[in-house]
Amino acid sequence: MDIDMRAHGEVDDDGKEKRTGTVWTAAAHIITAVIGSGVLSLAWAMAQLGWVAGPVILLLFAAITYYTCCLLSDCYRVGDPATGKRNYTYTEAVESYLGGWYVFFCGVCQYANMFGTGIGYTITAAASAAAILKSNCFHWHGHDADCTQNTSAYIVTFGVVQVIFSQLPNFHELWWLSVIAAVMSFSYATIAVGLALGQTISGPTGKTTLYGTQVGVDVADTTQKIWLTFQALGNIAFAYSYTIILIEIQDTLRSPPAENKTMRQASILGVATTTAFYMMCGCLGYSAFGNGAPGNILSGFYEPYWLVDFANVCIVLHLVGGFQVFLQPLFAAVEAAVADRWPCSRREHGGVNVFRLVWRTLFVALITLGAVLLPFFNSILGILGSVAFWPLTVFFPVEMYIRQREIPRFSGVWLALETLSFFCFIITIAAGAASVQGVRDSLKTYVPFQTRS
Repeated sequence: MDIDMRAHGEVDDDGKEKRTGTVWTAAAHIITAVIGSGVLSLAWAMAQLGWVAGPVILLLFAAITYYTCCLLSDCYRVGDPATGKRNYTYTEAVESYLGGWYVFFCGVCQYANMFGTGIGYTITAAASAAAILKSNCFHWHGHDADCTQNTSAYIVTFGVVQVIFSQLPNFHELWWLSVIAAVMSFSYATIAVGLALGQTISGPTGKTTLYGTQVGVDVADTTQKIWLTFQALGNIAFAYSYTIILIEIQDTLRSPPAENKTMRQASILGVATTTAFYMMCGCLGYSAFGNGAPGNILSGFYEPYWLVDFANVCIVLHLVGGFQVFLQPLFAAVEAAVADRWPCSRREHGGVNVFRLVWRTLFVALITLGAVLLPFFNSILGILGSVAFWPLTVFFPVEMYIRQREIPRFSGVWLALETLSFFCFIITIAAGAASVQGVRDSLKTYVPFQTRS
């Protein structure tokens, strides 16, 4: 059968089913992964940083992400970028080029971030679902009414939906969900930009400053200002976190042309598109709300209520797809490892793989529980951004590139790359510490299962 399929060109050079992905499907995957809950926090991040640092840092993160993604895309194959042995996952690429403790560290960072991203997406989707009822309540009962909603029920509902979608066998079957989710992300990002632009033009608008929130006015003291500034860096870092699934996306691409060339094109399309949206959402959102910008930009708008409702529906639909784009590689890695040890786990009964059904359901349930217990939007995003940014977006791509090109230690190129890595490491430490501090402060007044928004 395999010989016959190979003769008819139905399989790729590794004997697997012919890949059909293009630059457009890869860009759709990137946009789906990148324009997620991160875009909603950018107005808040801009408010902490101000007109000077905010846009500069946003562009800096975009440039670093694109550059390191280009380095990483060359590591999909070992040796020749067109005919070398394929690496099917990010961890495999690290093992091929670096090996040793790097592999363990990479696995911990990548899969912990995927798990955390699932929590972040669940929190955001639940908040958006609650916001629909909230905006309707304000419309019909006035803005003085108590329209707060308990988000726990929405978190559980989103978890149930993800249990169903998680039964899709593999990443290659998600292209349609990814395209739908990408359309949704464009929709709500465009609506957020439009609403922010409208409020900027017609008012009322909040006070903005060159350097963001002011001590004694918007924040209590200098210490709080510093913590929130670092947390904003983590939020921006989270907004560019697709590097962790780049290899998996690249593994869906057909060839020729060589996958690394297609991936570079997809990356520039994805990063340029998302950065344009980010800049508009962040800057216009800050212009509209000023230093008091909400953590989620759409939570600051209530009229026209039908448009706000539609935007929140788009967020929920997008995050249904984004959740799967991030978690399917983790599902595949765990199931492959289990199958190597216990081949019987691949068996199906009545068309249903029992192991897949049970383990994926339990895993999504664990994510849902985490979202219920820690529903702190900006702090969670900051932690996720700090966990992913330095190790997965910068450190491993840089180290693999150095090893691949055999760059001599202490040469000019080596020093430049290692300086970039160290700079990003400092950002990660600062953002992570600030976000943990934010969670600690939130826990002082937190009542489990009673979070309202």
